[in-house]
Amino acid sequence: MPIPRRMLLATALAGLIGLSVGTASAHHGWAWTEDGFFELTGTISAIYFGNPHPTLDVDVEGEIWRVDLATPSATARAGFMEDTATVGDEVIVLGNRSREETERHMKAVRVTVNGQSYDVYPGRAPG
Repeated sequence: MPIPRRMLLATALAGLIGLSVGTASAHHGWAWTEDGFFELTGTISAIYFGNPHPTLDVDVEGEIWRVDLATPSATARAGFMEDTATVGDEVIVLGNRSREETERHMKAVRVTVNGQSYDVYPGRAPG
């Protein structure tokens, strides 16, 4: 018995939606990060301040690390705004790095730039 075209289309659409949701949520939450804090010091090479979360690209001795901050609103509540840092600023980031050893990616808990610290996840930041 042939499968109706409408059902095939709905099944294909559901599969595509499931695939995109899985990919988009791959680095949300904390499950992808290692336990224990990791500190990174380098120079900001790029800044993105938007959804789903702001990011910093940090040059550490020629290697670029992607640093995820909290959501834009939580990052702003911490005092870290779009104009807080600029490309070329030295930054110290405390957070949790990716469990994937070859991936230069981490989720920040605290960002220190221009002598000012911003706890983007205050409940996780050390005292």
